This record gives sequence, C-alpha cells and structure tokens, in this order.
Amino acid sequence: MTKAEIVNEISKTTGIERASVLETIEKFMEVVKDSLAHGEPVYLRGFGSFIIKTRSQKTARNISKNTTIIIPEHKIPAFKPAKVFMEDLKNQD
Repeated sequence: MTKAEIVNEISKTTGIERASVLETIEKFMEVVKDSLAHGEPVYLRGFGSFIIKTRSQKTARNISKNTTIIIPEHKIPAFKPAKVFMEDLKNQD
C-alpha cells in the first residue's frame, strides 16, 4: 500500500478531505524522522515502535577490485511491532 492509497482510504472512511489527511500524514512522518534523528524512539501503543539500531563494524569485500573495506559502525532506523499487532497478524487466515 502506498502513501497515496493510505490517504485515499483514510479520507474515504472518515470523510476528511484528502489534503488535510495528506498534511497530517506528512507531519506524522516528519515528527517520527525528527525524533529518531535526535535519538528518541517513537512508541505507538498497540502498533509498534520506531527505534534506532546500531550496526556494528564489519569487514566487506569489493569483488570487482579484489579489495577489503571496513564498514564502520552506524545507526539505522527500524520498526518493532507490538505484541498485540503480531498476535493479530498470526491469527489472520
């Protein structure tokens, strides 16, 4: 499902105009990105958490040049679903 499809679905089911729904979703994503950029996880009860994971340093190979490179430790955004959300997915048939 794309962002446009989400906006259409919310607009259709709530009766709120598409422009307002799109603005709200854009602001939500901006708040999540800003929070993660400042090292703060975002918790949505019953849905999940947007968190920051740290990938450790590792050695990789560039096979075209036959060289070894070191990829430094870095942080990546991640999503961890809530237990209730996971149970709902497991129970769907």
